[in-house]
Amino acid sequence: MTTMAATAHSSPSAPEPRLGLRERKKIKTRMAIRKATYRLVQEQGYDATTIEQIAEAAEVSPSTVFRYFPTKEDIVVTDEYDPILEEELRARPADEPLMQSLRYVMRTAVERSLSGEYETREEMELRGRLMVEVPAVRARMIESMSVTGQMMCRVVAERTGRTPDDLEVRVYCMGLVGALMEASRYWAEHGQQGDIAEYTERTLDVLEHGLPPRKSEAS
Repeated sequence: MTTMAATAHSSPSAPEPRLGLRERKKIKTRMAIRKATYRLVQEQGYDATTIEQIAEAAEVSPSTVFRYFPTKEDIVVTDEYDPILEEELRARPADEPLMQSLRYVMRTAVERSLSGEYETREEMELRGRLMVEVPAVRARMIESMSVTGQMMCRVVAERTGRTPDDLEVRVYCMGLVGALMEASRYWAEHGQQGDIAEYTERTLDVLEHGLPPRKSEAS
């Protein structure tokens, strides 16, 4: 999950978060495994691609692949953004409205996705197609939402003086994660021709302001 920082503002009290060396090494290994997987999938299809082939292509052992990704589906659905999103949310000014902070970090995530920092545009599009076309990938994506949701709950609870297991916190955070996943699916289902940044903004607008009237009703 997921360019447009024009309306966001930086603050001297919110330094840019930096990942440690250990985390960067983990990211490098995961990226090598993921890129090898995408290359093989493009060449021979998802079902024909095995963990053994992925390990050989990534120059790691099968056990290393399983250490980072418990299933083949996890290679597709897991990305590098959760730790970064958590750090960036924690770095935002404590008095900044929560939705404003969320908009900032989501815009940054989309910008990084489109810049190719962690995956190319082609790899991002392949991930989207697999989510739509492969039932096992789609099912695992839904399951994996809980990990991102739990991270969001921790941060939102801290920002709001609540606890992570408050019903309202869980509903808010899982609603956000589910909504962003739907925006990604919408983009993939429409041939990835639209602007994913715009879809992310529209998604956050709905969460903040509710369902807008139809254009015919608003005119």
